[in-house]
Amino acid sequence: MLIDDKGQKIGVISKEEALKRAEDVNLDLVEVAPNAKPPVCRILNFGKYLYELQKREHEAKKKQKQNQIQVKIVKFKPKIGEHDYQVKLKRIKKFIGEGNKVRAMVYLRGRERAKPELGFKILYRVREDLEEIAAFEREPVREGPNVSVSILPINLTGGKKNAKN
Repeated sequence: MLIDDKGQKIGVISKEEALKRAEDVNLDLVEVAPNAKPPVCRILNFGKYLYELQKREHEAKKKQKQNQIQVKIVKFKPKIGEHDYQVKLKRIKKFIGEGNKVRAMVYLRGRERAKPELGFKILYRVREDLEEIAAFEREPVREGPNVSVSILPINLTGGKKNAKN
């Protein structure tokens, strides 16, 4: 089955005749549906065809990424100043507003590692400040030298304040 460069169906013809028609118009013969009975071929510019396929693939990937939920990480230190805390809290609210999951981490360095309750205190304060728009996925946990917790937007938890309920 042959389709010409203008998109009109020519019909079922031999391979040699199809190649000759493609050469006459200085274009390529491309098999676009090999599994069809009979196979479908088009007369077209193969480079342009590849470019169009690549462009469609790129657009599909772009749309796919928009639907994915990303995990954003916000890092705190145990002796964080009030202004710095408010800036990081504002950033978490922005990420939650975009529908992303946020992982809040408190880095404990040196002697701070002996007092993980400093990290827990900050993360519980974050929970209180965000309880209207977000919920903790689970309680904060110590992971090596860090204390961390995952925070979800309430719309992802089904309206529940704590995701584990």
